[in-house]
Amino acid sequence: MADALLELRGVRIGMRERRRQREIVRGVDLAVAVGEKLGIVGESGSGKTLTALSVLGLLPSPPLRLLAGRITYDGRLLNELDDKALAAVRGAEIAMVYQDPMTSLNPLLRIRTQITETLRAHGADRAEAAERTRQVLGQVGLADPERVERAFPHELSGGMLQRVMIAMALAGSPRVLIADEPTTALDVTIQQQILELVEDLQVRTGMAVVWVTHDLGVVARLVDRVAVMYAGRVVEEAATADLFARPSHPYTAALLGSLPQTSTGHRDRLTQIGGTPPDPTRLAAGCPFRWRCPYAFDRCTEEEPPLLERGSSRAACWKEPAAWAR
Repeated sequence: MADALLELRGVRIGMRERRRQREIVRGVDLAVAVGEKLGIVGESGSGKTLTALSVLGLLPSPPLRLLAGRITYDGRLLNELDDKALAAVRGAEIAMVYQDPMTSLNPLLRIRTQITETLRAHGADRAEAAERTRQVLGQVGLADPERVERAFPHELSGGMLQRVMIAMALAGSPRVLIADEPTTALDVTIQQQILELVEDLQVRTGMAVVWVTHDLGVVARLVDRVAVMYAGRVVEEAATADLFARPSHPYTAALLGSLPQTSTGHRDRLTQIGGTPPDPTRLAAGCPFRWRCPYAFDRCTEEEPPLLERGSSRAACWKEPAAWAR
């Protein structure tokens, strides 16, 4: 993508052992432009979160590390920055919201302290940090910012904590927001509020959003473009409308087929994808989805397909979508 603000090329993540490398993320290419909303979807274990964490150098190391690839932000190669330079990017230019705020916030510090520390680390003085803290807490729809900033994390509800996490991410006015399953632990009503909040903030600030999720309902309403991951790599990439209307990979079609339809009756059994996802570090030759794919043929057992052009999308499948039913 020529106008990419954030771009990943050939990203490989895993463990380097004495005799070999064990890869969990296997050559991911992604890009997001200024103001764009990108969704990354897939089952648990597909490599979504590790891909997101690699952008800001937050991989749990050891044992994991970036084995290969380039991560570029606004012309700078992030994976070659030293710790000090990368710390200046975190929060100020690229911010991240995690799926469990209770494990991401320090239980011993007041909310005010945790947000102002972030701002002070990026050069704000004490007065500026205090004012910005109250401003962003109000910006994310918390009714009483002054009470919230005095509170400890355990004194707030799950929905309020997630808003605090979003406020902390927005405090530095980032150009890119990475949201990793931020609504997973919330009830349906609060999920809806958080989605509306992120939509509104994206429109008002113009920031790019990378939304990591397994929830296709979220993807359908929130993002412009979708990357579907399976077994550590992207297997399909398309505009959201095209992906839902004309999936180009059997895995994407299976994910969409497992969603409830308007004709689904009460207590009807939902369609399931047979089998289980493979371990990306122990893959045999061929397409890793072939064991669960109803359209697999001989070539699928011999050679893993690259991302191939499929009209308005790209998909890692040897068969054209029109040939699936044959």
